Amino acid sequence: MTAPSESAPAARPSPARSSTPARHAASDAERPLIEDIRLLGRLLGDVIREQEGDDTFDLVEQIRRLSVAFHRHADQAANAALKRRLKSLSSEQAVRVIRAFTYFSHLANLAEDRHHIRRRAVYERAGRWQEGSLEHALRRLHGHGIDAQTIARTLEHAYISPVLTAHPTEVQRKSILDAERSIARLLAERDEIRARSAAQGLSRDALLPKELARNEAALRARIVQLWQTRLLRFSKLTVADEIENALSYYETTFLREIPRLYADLEDALGQSSVAAFLRMGQWIGGDRDGNPNVTAETLAYALSRQSDLALRYYLTEVHHLGAELSMSTRLVAVTPEMQALADQSPDRNPHRADEPYRRALTGVYARLAATLKALSGGEAARHAVAPQNPYPDAAQFLAELRIIETSLRAHHGEALIPQRLRGLIRAVEVFGFHLATIDLRQSSDQHEAVVAELLRVARVAPNYEALDERARQELLQRLLSDARVLRVPDADYSERTRSELAVFETARRMVDRYGTAAIRHYIISHTETVSDLLEVLLLQKEVGLMRGTLDGEGSARLIVVPLFETIADLRHATDILRDFYALPGVLDLIERSGGEQDVMLGYSDSNKDGGIFTSNWELYRAEIALVEFFDELHRSGRPVRLRMFHGRGGTVGRGGGPSYEAILAQPPGTVRGQIRLTEQGEVINSKYANPEIGRRNLETLVAATLEASLLQPTRAATPAFLQAAAQLSESSMQAYRDLVYETPGFERFFFNATPIREIAELNIGSRPASRRASQRIEDLRAIPWSFSWGQCRLTLPGWYGFGSAVAQFLERPSAPERERALALLQKMYRQWPFFRTLLSNMDMVLAKSDLGLASRYAELLPDARLRRRIFTAIETEWKRTIDALERITGATERLSGNAALARSIRNRFPYIDPLHHLQVELVRRYRSGADDERVRRGIHISINGIAAGLRNTG
Repeated sequence: MTAPSESAPAARPSPARSSTPARHAASDAERPLIEDIRLLGRLLGDVIREQEGDDTFDLVEQIRRLSVAFHRHADQAANAALKRRLKSLSSEQAVRVIRAFTYFSHLANLAEDRHHIRRRAVYERAGRWQEGSLEHALRRLHGHGIDAQTIARTLEHAYISPVLTAHPTEVQRKSILDAERSIARLLAERDEIRARSAAQGLSRDALLPKELARNEAALRARIVQLWQTRLLRFSKLTVADEIENALSYYETTFLREIPRLYADLEDALGQSSVAAFLRMGQWIGGDRDGNPNVTAETLAYALSRQSDLALRYYLTEVHHLGAELSMSTRLVAVTPEMQALADQSPDRNPHRADEPYRRALTGVYARLAATLKALSGGEAARHAVAPQNPYPDAAQFLAELRIIETSLRAHHGEALIPQRLRGLIRAVEVFGFHLATIDLRQSSDQHEAVVAELLRVARVAPNYEALDERARQELLQRLLSDARVLRVPDADYSERTRSELAVFETARRMVDRYGTAAIRHYIISHTETVSDLLEVLLLQKEVGLMRGTLDGEGSARLIVVPLFETIADLRHATDILRDFYALPGVLDLIERSGGEQDVMLGYSDSNKDGGIFTSNWELYRAEIALVEFFDELHRSGRPVRLRMFHGRGGTVGRGGGPSYEAILAQPPGTVRGQIRLTEQGEVINSKYANPEIGRRNLETLVAATLEASLLQPTRAATPAFLQAAAQLSESSMQAYRDLVYETPGFERFFFNATPIREIAELNIGSRPASRRASQRIEDLRAIPWSFSWGQCRLTLPGWYGFGSAVAQFLERPSAPERERALALLQKMYRQWPFFRTLLSNMDMVLAKSDLGLASRYAELLPDARLRRRIFTAIETEWKRTIDALERITGATERLSGNAALARSIRNRFPYIDPLHHLQVELVRRYRSGADDERVRRGIHISINGIAAGLRNTG
């Protein structure tokens, strides 16, 4: 395939069809990126020619040229020729072309990731630290008079946790991920070859061409591997598959990069150690909401596999540490504790009699091997001595590593600590024997049904569901203050009740087995009442996760976490928690349980419910109200630590966007060193598949949290700002709901003019796409809703309604009043991070939209009148929103303030467009009754390629 040319500037696209940024001449800084993309494109083209023949290669090039002409110049002749060519393709030809452009999207991602790392290194070597880096954050903090001790004290109480989730938008197979990681390593090696050559200062390096040729041959081999590896799964993904997929990111990134990040921070602060504040979370295996495939068995399996991975990592590190710590007592002394640890070891090899560190580590290895066997049933790879005496917990393993560290420090071995031991100690502190904290999640209606059956069988309440909220609360409080359980021995409970109680029981066993950090949070989807929280406390009490009683000395092992998802739920969030904490005994219970309260905020469903602006505004208001309530508790002498859990997705419509800006734009006082946020869809791969990119993204979370907590970059918004935002929200929500929920035929438009039906069939996740078998928008999950709009390039959830809201806000009787209203919005953009970040995210998502391509999808709707009516409404609002952004920000081009993303779109979008054209053609055939496996395969591969190209579609 031919990669982007740097010498052919494109005409600016018509504002009516695309908001993609205009192309500019490539700078010298971009040249290495373009060279990498050209190299990978050339190698892919060579592989296609070799594997599929000249005809296929020429076909790919013809479609590429026509698509680029249509994209860059709105060339209608090219568009007509493209349509004719696509219709003439056989199914087999279409699949080959789709595979070619899909793999080009994947390879372009790898080149961009490499360039990101390359440019960061250039900046840092020049002493120009970028926003989001630890160095930049620490310099800012020091510049404001905040010293290292203050930062370290803040981290003592901090809790930062990215949480990996599995959702039906993650379309990468592990086999593909592994091959792409190899290509990423080879691209890095290519830079290293050139750097070594440049360092020699020779006018001609005879080795350079040979080394680059070997590297290129290795790249070609991996691209051949990709071409001959299927992109799709034959069977639907299971929860076990999702668990394994997530664990691959721990192997490549988290286990090594998180300890390195801690070491960088400690070195920068001049501290010997900072508290373990950054930890990983996981939903996979514990998230049952709408997924019947998640059970007690998957929860146990998830923790067993997580433990197995952590322990095998420790075993490998201990093995290498034993090889490195070869010191002899004939040459250097050890501490008494170190000698005792060596003497306790079962290692009696006479060749190591004078090597206490090696003897001790042989014993540590044997204990770890026994722990592995006990916790996961696995066998260690090596056995100097037989596995024995398993560790009861990670703390005892950590204590033995600390003995080794102290002895080295005391006897001139301090230089050896950072090489491996320091990272291993930090890994054990962060990952323990559980690797990541698994959250449990279930919908409130499921808990209600289980509690109702327990009460009915126990003859406590024959019809719990019929009780009003006050009666439910009174009953549940009474039961929580009763030491007896509800279950009747040998009673014939329903499958649902048995299954739900089995999860609670398994959770109790898992906490006992893997430690308290293994499971900490129980998230209640659709929290609408106080009784929703009390029901989960009662179910904890039923299995022993809550000990004691509400009116006694009770404590709960799992934090009960309300999830507020819809606009109405967000508006009532603080009232629900205020009423919950006002119940007798609840605040005492929370304090005895650790004094922590997580609150999860749902970005996806609130957006689907009320549109982009109203969703963000109600989230903002809910956070402020929650902080005020918990501050009231603190002032009354009852401090409970509030932690916001942001349920963000990949798309802007689901709360996505740059994490650094998002955290800094949080309302004043809402971070305070405490934040959890979900990582979903393709975002997990784009952020964490590459170890260096992964560390950078983790570093950004830490840097932003420190800045938001200690610098308080956001001041309280002025009353004028708040009033204007409230007006914009009301108008925006009205415009959004008028289209999505009130326009006759909109469901028909959505289900025909997007590939939602085909997405639901793709084997990309274990969770169903809809909550119920219907075509109601209300029943569709927010994730495939956003995913579908991204596939057809309307990206509607990320912008719709804002243009109408601004137009209505500026409707004033006189020109001076209109000017003052616009000036206020412009001032909000300049001075209010919340507003600026929201508009920046809209700008980004509009840059990825394309009405020309979207119109091709709309043609899939047979009803021409309905198609014209709804598409015209969407197009009109798109233009209004573009106009609103330009008037408020002053920027006439999209992404004028984000050169990196503008560059990415310039390079990749002409090569994503063919996938859209081919997808539309194959969807048309499929819906016309073409029962051809190749047609289905082609559609599904195109979904993969578009998702990879857009990068934040999940």
